[in-house]
Amino acid sequence: MNKTEVSTHKAPQAIGPYSQGIKAGGFLFVSGQLPIDPGKGILLDGDISVRAEQVFKNLAAIIDAAGGSMSDVVKITLFLTDMNDFKSVNDIYSKQFKAPFPARSAVQVSALPMGSNIEAEAFVCIP
Repeated sequence: MNKTEVSTHKAPQAIGPYSQGIKAGGFLFVSGQLPIDPGKGILLDGDISVRAEQVFKNLAAIIDAAGGSMSDVVKITLFLTDMNDFKSVNDIYSKQFKAPFPARSAVQVSALPMGSNIEAEAFVCIP
């Protein structure tokens, strides 16, 4: 199986030895995205809603670079350091997708890179 790296300057550069995304077998696997401003390379200040919006912008930029769109997302995994933020994140999430909605998991974790309180990864079907 061939795999191809997907990269864009419209999303934060990887902060470790991984790719922003990998296309393989008709799918795009998007690495976990933090609420990092891609132009400045820094974690956004602000409440969870502001940060969630940036996470989805970063995911969308990588998906777009691969030739897809948010409507092609089949699975999202959300990582939150505080499950009390779930409702606010869900409000932002609901503006990103239309029915049929992607499958989704949301898990609480003890910590995330760079002190973030949210991260999301996506699996995308690329036509």
